[in-house]
Amino acid sequence: MKPFVLLFFILIFTGTSAREILRFKVSAGSSDRQDCPVSLSLEQLNYNTDEGNLVLYELVKGKEINVPCQLGNGHTPVLWFILSGKTTKGEKREFILKKEKAVSASEEIKLQEDYRDLKLEKDGKSILSYRYAVTYPPDGVDPVFRRSGYIHPLVSPEGEVLTRIQPPDHHHHYGIWGPWTETHINGRMVDFWNLVKGEGTVRFAGFISEVEGGVFSGFKALQQHIDFGAKGPDQIAINEDLDVRAWNIQDKKWMIDYITTINCPLDSGIMLDAYRYGGGIGFRATEKWNKDNCTILTSEGKTRVDADGTSARWCIVEGESDTKEGRSGILFMSFPANRMHPEPMRVWPLDANNGRGDMYFEFCPIRNTGWKLEKGTDYSLKYRMIVFDGKLSADEAETYWQEFANPPEVIVTD
Repeated sequence: MKPFVLLFFILIFTGTSAREILRFKVSAGSSDRQDCPVSLSLEQLNYNTDEGNLVLYELVKGKEINVPCQLGNGHTPVLWFILSGKTTKGEKREFILKKEKAVSASEEIKLQEDYRDLKLEKDGKSILSYRYAVTYPPDGVDPVFRRSGYIHPLVSPEGEVLTRIQPPDHHHHYGIWGPWTETHINGRMVDFWNLVKGEGTVRFAGFISEVEGGVFSGFKALQQHIDFGAKGPDQIAINEDLDVRAWNIQDKKWMIDYITTINCPLDSGIMLDAYRYGGGIGFRATEKWNKDNCTILTSEGKTRVDADGTSARWCIVEGESDTKEGRSGILFMSFPANRMHPEPMRVWPLDANNGRGDMYFEFCPIRNTGWKLEKGTDYSLKYRMIVFDGKLSADEAETYWQEFANPPEVIVTD
């Protein structure tokens, strides 16, 4: 495991007095909340001292209840925690942040790494695997279909594998991934999606960071879009920082953030042409799902019959599974700051793949309008997935999206 600084503490007192840093309230606002991630900026606080560790308490009926918290050391230091359970709209909950001497305890979400995958697990259950090693196609298939840098398997809380890679009908499909399709560099076409063309691919280039904690665990990986057709050696057309984070919620579901930040190093930039496939977040579903046992529901009320080509804030993709509920699925959510939000979608029609109706879903920000990436500029797309067994209602989906798009307000009281 690569080193990474993390803070997650369950308190064991050592007899040293605590120093109170801040009191604040969290307001649910105009929406109900359920196991909602909340962030508190520490930029103006004197927290980085040797007095001990950051410790968070919730005030409940006069008692201080410990709340797991975790420091995120980005450009601005942020303290993360989960607003656990249900918080009804208009409700406010009160918290105290302290510095105390404490010892760390084991985290609930673990990273496990082997020679080809970085895996996220909770309580011994697999959440997802990120394949950083090169995967070759089956024997007899052109090796041009090899690639690295994708998520598979994505597994439901009860153990149902929801993703698929290298299906015979589309050997270039890889679980959850997002290469760009029709692009132009100085007027020359480069396709990073359809690997059979031999024009480009996406490669894992290294882990930027890995983090384990009681609030979230995850990783950042550098993925490079490689252009095979440049003069001289192959060139990097896009550097992609993929940030994947699994939140430690208690709702018998997985909550996973998928954030991609892309940057073009070429003087000419790169043009991402308008096309029905490309970038965003793509999902090739398990081979179990077909037109007879898999459904779609979008925030705008569209289904598999009419969702393709429309735009949405969220989309539920679910189908038959070998779980006790008999169904499993994923709620895909697009962030309001994403390009073209509400975001256009590609949803395979009911007659896809010779009438079988296999499932493919994608949030596709360039579906209707091309996108020019200029040299030296970062462009980000942010998504969240709720992975579940059983059923997820439209009301539940809307609640999760509101939490994602409009997080609770933090009100400093002292």
